Amino acid sequence: MSDFTPAPERQKQILSRLNRQGSLSVTEIVRQFSVSQATARRDLESLAASGKAQRVHGGAIAAEQAPPELPILQRENQQSQDKRRIGRVAAALVAEGATVFLGSGTTVLEVARNLRKRQSLTVITNSLPVLNTLAGIRGITVICLGGMLRRTELSFIGHITEMALSEVHADRVIIGARAISLDQGLTNDYLPETMTDRAILKIAPEVVITADHSKVNRVSSALLAPLSQIHTLVTDRKTARDFVSALRKRDIRVLLA
Repeated sequence: MSDFTPAPERQKQILSRLNRQGSLSVTEIVRQFSVSQATARRDLESLAASGKAQRVHGGAIAAEQAPPELPILQRENQQSQDKRRIGRVAAALVAEGATVFLGSGTTVLEVARNLRKRQSLTVITNSLPVLNTLAGIRGITVICLGGMLRRTELSFIGHITEMALSEVHADRVIIGARAISLDQGLTNDYLPETMTDRAILKIAPEVVITADHSKVNRVSSALLAPLSQIHTLVTDRKTARDFVSALRKRDIRVLLA
């Protein structure tokens, strides 16, 4: 094998070795494939850009694909203690008198539950569970966006939802994450919801992501947003320290619940 081997074929074989071994260094690629260090790095960058690998210092590790997501009612008991702690920490970021957007998902629902005793708060949401949690509470004004109901998530998505989003503004957006990685940023596995989530990110100057450790260092099929669009990640203490450190080096605030 040499630099003259077509890059797609070489990268296919590199990926095969990477998935078998779990990690692969630039030095190993140079030795095993008889290529230059520059070529080895380009191959790894290409694999990372396509979400097939995750670049680390001196090489790469296999990118773990996020498993299929269960309906929201079946997910409530998954990492439930971590989600409750994350919900308390994220809710503490919301000031009295603020306008906040709360997205769908079980972790953001915990944020909503921790806002029920607040006064003078406006909550915008596309989530039926969030709406049901906060409806009728004195001191909280709830704005619910309409649209097409995604039955598994009990959330409104699609063109009508996105048109409504263009008419509102919030101080802060708090949404969950299907998967988050250093190379691919935020990714989702359902494209129609991803398009709505992109519109959500535009309505506030600050974006807070709530995600437990099971969502970290994972990649799903549809790009939502690069890490540069995130201001704060609220996660639990089981999240890998090197991941937390890498985010902080990128000036992303990380709060450990």
